[in-house]
Amino acid sequence: MTHELKILAAVSQSVLAGHVADYAAWAATRLAAPLELLHVLERHPERAEGADRSGAIGVDAQEALLSKLATQDEHQARLLREQGRLHLNRLRERVLAAGTAEVDVRQRHGSLEDTLAELGAQARLVVMGRHAERPAAPDAAFERVIRALRTPVLAVPGPFREPRRVMLAFDGGIASRRAVDLLAGSTLFHGSKIDLLMSGKETFRASGDLEWARRTFEAAGVEVDARLAPGNAGEMIARAIKAASTDLLVMGAYSHSPLRSLLFGSRTRELLRAFSIPALLMR
Repeated sequence: MTHELKILAAVSQSVLAGHVADYAAWAATRLAAPLELLHVLERHPERAEGADRSGAIGVDAQEALLSKLATQDEHQARLLREQGRLHLNRLRERVLAAGTAEVDVRQRHGSLEDTLAELGAQARLVVMGRHAERPAAPDAAFERVIRALRTPVLAVPGPFREPRRVMLAFDGGIASRRAVDLLAGSTLFHGSKIDLLMSGKETFRASGDLEWARRTFEAAGVEVDARLAPGNAGEMIARAIKAASTDLLVMGAYSHSPLRSLLFGSRTRELLRAFSIPALLMR
């Protein structure tokens, strides 16, 4: 694989893995970038079968039991590695069939959060699944991963649908301005229509920010519809997504500032609960 910044797809062994692979293949083709499929084998000691019974038996029996448990652990680890290898190979065939030119696979032991924090720096985009079927209880692990990354993350909740209509939730902040620059200068959404939505009161500053974003898109030859709408951001965006049959939402997420994190962390969760389309999250 080349050293060009890649598309990194984090795939589990859930039903979302195929959807993540499909979106990653689409992004890799659009950006002419190499694609890596990543499967992380996480250890969950809390799920280990049985309790520690070593204190209730003699020394010889205790050693025999520990040896037996170690053998069982190794057997289980080999089984999981083999299942992961076969899973990755199936997904590799899937993205190659979709037209992806350069694909690599990687399997790692560890936590998903730590692994993506390390490998995400080598990627221009991370693609991962989001469990939209649990809207009332957003995945805490998902949020920790997003917070650990500095790379844009495409969160995928369901089957692939080519993004022809894209909404950018714009607040004039650093992350959303970065999103404007990225979308205007990228081939990822070329040919798509951008709905630029800003919620809140119509102030001189807000109008100026929105106008800057509109002109940036137009200068790049991107079709854009910009508007400022009063009201609650989550409600306005959810309503606009439904009205426009939006295929994908782009928004800033989980600000680094403690104060903005308090405000926008909760806003991010609110928005993710409100819809079931893919979201490109900008840090």
